[in-house]
Amino acid sequence: MNGSRLQPVVAASTHHDRLPQLERGVGLWGAISANVLNMVGIGPFLTIPLVLAAMGGPQAMLGWILGALIALCDGLVWAELGSAMPQSGGPYHYLLEAFGPRSFGRMLSFLFLWQTMLVGPLSIASGAVGFTQYAKYLVPSIHGWQFPVLAAVVCLLNTVLLLRRIRTIGGLSVIIAVIVLGTGGWILLSGLLHFHAALAFDFPAHAFVLSHGFFTGLGAATLIALYDYGGYFNVCLIGGEVRDPRRTIPRSILISIGLVAVLYLAMNVSILGVVPWREAMHSDAIVAMFMERIYGVMGARLVSVLILIATFGSVFAVLLGYSRVPYAAAVDGRFFSVFSRLHAKGQYPIIAVWTMGLLSAVACIFSLADLISTLIVVQTMLQFIAQCVAVFLLRKHSRSDPSSYRMPFFPLPAFVALFGWIYIVVTSGARYIEIGALLIVVGIAAFLLRSYRAHEWPFGVA
Repeated sequence: MNGSRLQPVVAASTHHDRLPQLERGVGLWGAISANVLNMVGIGPFLTIPLVLAAMGGPQAMLGWILGALIALCDGLVWAELGSAMPQSGGPYHYLLEAFGPRSFGRMLSFLFLWQTMLVGPLSIASGAVGFTQYAKYLVPSIHGWQFPVLAAVVCLLNTVLLLRRIRTIGGLSVIIAVIVLGTGGWILLSGLLHFHAALAFDFPAHAFVLSHGFFTGLGAATLIALYDYGGYFNVCLIGGEVRDPRRTIPRSILISIGLVAVLYLAMNVSILGVVPWREAMHSDAIVAMFMERIYGVMGARLVSVLILIATFGSVFAVLLGYSRVPYAAAVDGRFFSVFSRLHAKGQYPIIAVWTMGLLSAVACIFSLADLISTLIVVQTMLQFIAQCVAVFLLRKHSRSDPSSYRMPFFPLPAFVALFGWIYIVVTSGARYIEIGALLIVVGIAAFLLRSYRAHEWPFGVA
């Protein structure tokens, strides 16, 4: 879309051309790999028991199905926005342009940056903390303070790995993604060969009674499922480094969601067909337990190693995406200028990478459950809901561009995503809603203070 609302981005390009530019070195398979690595980390290997506990039985698969539906509809939102504005930092540009680059959009884009400096490290840390919990299966002696220290080391090692050219990173992402999907395929095949339908569909009494507890449990299960699906938008965060982005970004998002949704649903059914759900919901390493039932201890250890590789790769992909957000905003002159610095030879945002890596290492002191709930609710309140609205605004004020992707059946997918995110927040619990609300209030205050000092909207010339 090249309508009038998008003109500020085009006009700003002359300023950007004077600055070092990111290299467009990521193709379709690299983009899919970056998304899949972000999606398939430690999540499903640890959270299956949490989803089962949320609904008290295998009916928890409804959470995975509802989560897949919301992810697909939200993915269509990201696909349209990412195709229209294929720049690194994604949502920063979407919110700025949709809500007015000279007015309210300034505040919303600032709030996105504000929450990213929290959500980014929380998301990265959640993978690293999950890594340590699975590592305990291989090294039972890990305890106490060793967990956050090991998680922090995982964050810092990934930070060092990202200090290189994007073309090298794209190839590495593909290799790790193959390992991830291969591990999932092995789990799936093993489950199908030893599947017992009586175990998989052993529903408790009143499992489908539509009570308040059912909908609350479904919301909790869907929140966890969306954490596991999360990452299908990773390509949008590195949009400025994607080749043929108007086609590559939408295709990579939709393909990633389809692949991972099928994998997760099949994996859940397969595991529950081998391990009774009443045992599974109390497991700390459900896939290791599953493999031990089939192949013995050696099989469990091997799959644990593969899961750790997948988790390490996920931390790598998440850190890659979030490190580009402060860089993009700094290049645009709306964040601290130090973040716009690129490495002279590698052409990667060195300050942004190190900042996200160090903050994620610090965030490893929190529990996995708190990291998951906080980051999903905060992202939803400060970003996801606003992006659903952004699609409507950009459609209203922009002319059609054949080269940009348009979601099918508009506006239905955008409405489904919008109400899905609202449902997740409402059922998440007062504690996390309060954290999100506090972050909004403090963020608005910070924005107003910055705008007052810079004589910008709403205190001066836009």
